[in-house]
Amino acid sequence: MDVAVDPDAMLMLAYARGDLVAFETLYARHRGTLYRYLLRSLRDPHRTDELFQETWSRVINARASYQPQAKFSTWLLQIAHNLIVDSLRRQKPMAVGDEAEAALSNVAMPEREQPEHALSNLERRRNLQHAIDRLPDEQREVILLRLEQELSLEEIASVTGTGRETVKSRLRYAMNRLREVLSE
Repeated sequence: MDVAVDPDAMLMLAYARGDLVAFETLYARHRGTLYRYLLRSLRDPHRTDELFQETWSRVINARASYQPQAKFSTWLLQIAHNLIVDSLRRQKPMAVGDEAEAALSNVAMPEREQPEHALSNLERRRNLQHAIDRLPDEQREVILLRLEQELSLEEIASVTGTGRETVKSRLRYAMNRLREVLSE
């Protein structure tokens, strides 16, 4: 991977050389998307907080050995993914749909939006959240990485450690299932 293509990789390399402002910039850029990914994957704010901290700890610990072979965001999400997998192996996931729904409802709506449209949009988001929550773990993960993180099939494959065709298949099944549930 060409470091010049990914400004975040350049920041990580600067951080490895001792530039603390570079780390602060990386943290500011990626904390929101990382936290949302963890929260949507785990559906438990307490475990999300723990894995959020652990992910950043691993980034800090890996600074000296960091080699940009993928986009920084892909590398960061891969660390988080591995922590999620380890966490789920140790403990059964607890579905906390209301808390995830509350986090989604904090998404800002345009001020000029009419109340009936806002209610309709809220209902659609709520239905989509519930439909995503009911997907099998593997499908939920790839759909979140695709829709929320806007990762390519190759990047999702890299994050999850699966093949591109497996990712493609999981996305197809997830989208079909979401269409079924939302059309009911």
